[in-house]
Amino acid sequence: MLEILQDKIQMIEANKGAIYLVGPIRLPVNLEGETYVFQWYCWLSKCQATDNYEEVIKQLSSANLAEYQQSSVLVYGDFANAEDALIRMHSICHTGDIFGSKRCDCGYQLKQSMKNIVDSGNGALFYLANHEGRGIGLFSKAMAYVLQENGYDTVDANESLGFVDDSRNYDDAIKVLNTLRSKPVTLMTNNPKKIAAMKNAGLTLSGREPIWGDNSEFNANYLQTKIERSGHLKDDGVCSNE
Repeated sequence: MLEILQDKIQMIEANKGAIYLVGPIRLPVNLEGETYVFQWYCWLSKCQATDNYEEVIKQLSSANLAEYQQSSVLVYGDFANAEDALIRMHSICHTGDIFGSKRCDCGYQLKQSMKNIVDSGNGALFYLANHEGRGIGLFSKAMAYVLQENGYDTVDANESLGFVDDSRNYDDAIKVLNTLRSKPVTLMTNNPKKIAAMKNAGLTLSGREPIWGDNSEFNANYLQTKIERSGHLKDDGVCSNE
């Protein structure tokens, strides 16, 4: 068993402990009725760093990992070597991604970014599992929704529950990105905080692509709050590395 798995596991040094990356794994994906083959990776952060992968595997069954969500990345095309590559740092949205909620635009952004990556010929979608509700978690997000149904906007709801507007962290995802690719990337986002996180980590961005869409009566206030209070960008996508 170890002989099979060890060639698919690599350790990435982190500020605290290590990140263990498993993959690539062939993953055929249904996208708008067509099947496209991605390469899937998943990663796990641990406090202790070791290159004894047998010990890491032995600990899995007692770690209750099913109680916690791990992040992963879908890679398409020649991601490592292409001159430019399209990426999306997508924060998990249980209600939007799984149930198709119209209260936000997350489900649309997930599918559209995958389509954009396929259309471009290569890229990667990072699915960040600890980002629910901009970092507050699913249960707190449910309470925030109750507040929103009583007149709060998304920022006020989070802050009223004792959270900041956006507490998401991209450090681990960036380390995984650096492991999979060293060349510049084009980032699909409307969020300047994601751009700042990439630049602060020393990444070279060759551009930014906005990803707006699926506007409706159900998410109009949500989208407007993103722009007016969270500073989300609605421009031509120009991105400078200066």
